[in-house]
Amino acid sequence: MTGIGDDPFIAAVKPLVDAMGGEMVAPDRADPDDVVLSWEGADVVAVRLPQLADSLDHILAALERKQGKPLADLDRKSKQEVVRVLEARGAFSVRHGVETVASALGVSRFTVYNYLNREKEA
Repeated sequence: MTGIGDDPFIAAVKPLVDAMGGEMVAPDRADPDDVVLSWEGADVVAVRLPQLADSLDHILAALERKQGKPLADLDRKSKQEVVRVLEARGAFSVRHGVETVASALGVSRFTVYNYLNREKEA
């Protein structure tokens, strides 16, 4: 966080910003695309949102941390669950999303499409 104090509001929103892969900056350093958060009439922090492709990488890294091992090392059922979670979060609307997920899971694009189709049939 660049130029930001220890405001309780910042501490409260930090886990959310971290979870989505954003960056917090001082409001006076905000770019036009940043989201400035205000509290009680004062600008407290600006959130720089990640690019969509960076978001997918961030989501994959968070899922890997949650699983406690590389996604490629998961069993088939766990990989299917990861695909379900990613689909719910819009991962496959990102350009090259299927390829990125397939690479992270250590499977082919065809396998990811099979996991997606299986979920829709269930």
